[in-house]
Amino acid sequence: MHLTGIHHVTAVTGDARRNHAFYTGTLGLRLVKKTVNQDDVSAYHLFYADGQGTPGSDITFFDWPVERERRGTNSVSRTSLRVTGMNALYWWAARLRELGVEHGGIVERGGRAVLDFEDPEGQRLALVDDGGMGEGHSWERSPVPAEYQIRGLGPVELCVPSLEGTSFVLLNLLGMRRRREEATPSGALHVFEMGSGGPAAELHVAVRPDLAPARPGAGGVHHLALRTPDKAQYRAWAEKLGAWGVPNSGPVDRYYFESLYFHEPNGILFEIATDGPGFAADEPAETLGERLSLPPFLELERERIVAGLVPLPMN
Repeated sequence: MHLTGIHHVTAVTGDARRNHAFYTGTLGLRLVKKTVNQDDVSAYHLFYADGQGTPGSDITFFDWPVERERRGTNSVSRTSLRVTGMNALYWWAARLRELGVEHGGIVERGGRAVLDFEDPEGQRLALVDDGGMGEGHSWERSPVPAEYQIRGLGPVELCVPSLEGTSFVLLNLLGMRRRREEATPSGALHVFEMGSGGPAAELHVAVRPDLAPARPGAGGVHHLALRTPDKAQYRAWAEKLGAWGVPNSGPVDRYYFESLYFHEPNGILFEIATDGPGFAADEPAETLGERLSLPPFLELERERIVAGLVPLPMN
């Protein structure tokens, strides 16, 4: 029983149209699933990913009319997106500058070259050179040339006031390994890895006792999902959480994957999610994201749901 890497990151937007324009236009990702939050059907759940909607490549958004996040601890503080090679980072720095997107310089963090930037709502992102490691599939309709396209998710950074509780869960409950520790201008950064390691399978934990807890909102992350390969291991994770007495959601069928939710000791919401069935479960791979997809239990409510959503363009 093991976790193989990052499955997805789900964040919050207060402006679905602007969000769609940025992630498909500026970043060149593919909208692979346009659906709704299954617990709040008044809100979109938008999935942006590589050309095939590969597990581990999607950053997703709930569309809620909320205030901006107040940054702080007890939160996911930065999401990395993988590209390959320093030339790709230089290309992206030029593209972001040309499009008026504020960004930092190319620096090394966690042992990898990164380029930090933010989306229009302050969602903290980074492009990371993955050295060609990890899966990724280009999309022929992307405005970004294939060699520079985003290949998937890279290291995800958590911000916590104290390392002890989070470290215990990562190492002992989830079976991760410590890879390195380094000093940064804002404090210590601890790198953990899972599965076979590599940039698609790392969590970075920044320890910041000087900060107040974050207030959730637009531009912030709602939860972080980790990959488990199949139903057998998914069921084993459910049993392990129960045996350890960890409060959790129990198995939840999200139709495109199956999920378990729990909070680590600093309050960050984690999900363990299966790789399948995948986004082609209810629409052809060639037209992913071009219509509103609803799981079967919501299909009878389609007319009412559609009436409450802001229209979005097709891919």
